[in-house]
Amino acid sequence: MAPPPPPPPPPPAKTFTREEVRQHTTADSLWCIVDSIVYDVTDFAAAHPGGESVLHQDLPFYYGDSHRRLQRALRRFVDDHLLAEAQDCETSGRPISQAMIDLMSRKGILHMRLGPGSHLHGVDLMDGAVAGDEFDYFHDLVVAQELSRTMTRGFQDGNMAGMTIGLTAVLNFARDDAWRRRVADAVFSGRKKLCLAITEAFAGSDVAGLRTTATKTRIISSVARPARRRRPPIVNGTKKWITNGTWCDYFVTGVRTAKGLSVVLIERGEGVETKPIKTSYSPAAGTSYVTFDNVKVPVENLLGEEDKGIHVILSNFNHERWTMVCGSTRASRFIVEECLKWANQRLVFGKRLIDQPAIRQKLAKMIALVEANQAWLETITYQMCNMPYKLQAQHLAGPIGLLKMSTTRAAHEIADEAVQIWGGRALTQTGMGKHIEMFHRTYKFDSILGGSEEILADLGVRQAVKNFPKAML
Repeated sequence: MAPPPPPPPPPPAKTFTREEVRQHTTADSLWCIVDSIVYDVTDFAAAHPGGESVLHQDLPFYYGDSHRRLQRALRRFVDDHLLAEAQDCETSGRPISQAMIDLMSRKGILHMRLGPGSHLHGVDLMDGAVAGDEFDYFHDLVVAQELSRTMTRGFQDGNMAGMTIGLTAVLNFARDDAWRRRVADAVFSGRKKLCLAITEAFAGSDVAGLRTTATKTRIISSVARPARRRRPPIVNGTKKWITNGTWCDYFVTGVRTAKGLSVVLIERGEGVETKPIKTSYSPAAGTSYVTFDNVKVPVENLLGEEDKGIHVILSNFNHERWTMVCGSTRASRFIVEECLKWANQRLVFGKRLIDQPAIRQKLAKMIALVEANQAWLETITYQMCNMPYKLQAQHLAGPIGLLKMSTTRAAHEIADEAVQIWGGRALTQTGMGKHIEMFHRTYKFDSILGGSEEILADLGVRQAVKNFPKAML
């Protein structure tokens, strides 16, 4: 008796985009994605343990095809171009090379670091991975987290972090369009470097305590009468812990004026002096002490309104802190991955580390902390994508502050547990445990820079109380 014929081969698998899957959310056609496989669950919706309505919800898809394209392109860029330079700079302390800055400019990476906006329109971003007018905060998140994969904390700040937190003030508050374009073009092209100079030895998180002053000169006309045109200010004072300051051409500077605070752009020149500050992370960050000695500042370099610079300063904080959360969370994830790999190969008392319940408990805590903060980060990012900037400043400053505190507290726990898992190797700056040593030595930077944990925790609670329904108090 002849054997039965073999069954026909299955039809070839079809690939769908996330946009196509997103079109199938009705009772007649209900699809879902599990581990990159598309399932048609139309006939099984009623059997869902949470009820049929769970599958019918039109839940947001955070990441689309353009986000994945950008992520793949950036990962290749980091692995093929940035990683080797980052590691060399971190060790040697030298600043990022002009050749790398030029390459990042051509790829649109410098532009993307500032987040969504018209400055991206018409710019070729990673060879067309994403269009400038579709770039959103999830693309921004991808950029921040992929660039953090070098695990070189000092170099990461040296990689144009000053531009990231300072140039937005020029784009949003410059009073002259031509001047704005001139400065932005010079910085985006890499010809000029820019940093944010707010912090002083006397004022860190307490921005209102700035002592650097800007006093107006007196201009006399040819007929010995006071001229009516605006008088350029003279800036005197010092700034401390200024990232990238040692090599920057422009300083977006907070100053005290007659009736409040103002922000001005100061160009390196006569009266501007910078000195490097040695910190516990690499000199590649360009951390500096800046002195302004009778520096004349053109009147067009005022950003925003005179005496109302606090609004310029505070407007920068949300994106700066959010970007720091992106980097700290991604670094924490990298450390968890390193610990998982090590625990599966290290033998102790005849067993792998992963076979020890105490080690699994440590890993469980580390994983839970990373996943919780990543989920919270993506929730806030979704709100940023769907909320006008004015409302972001009103409603998200507190949550972002609390998230930054949560992320840096988690980094504290993860760094501590990672050292215990790696043992002696976590104490050396070379070899298999070098990333653990670096993370344990530098994670505290994120708990201080951009606002300390305590200040941001208080901000989050104060904002929550301010918006609390009065009837419930």
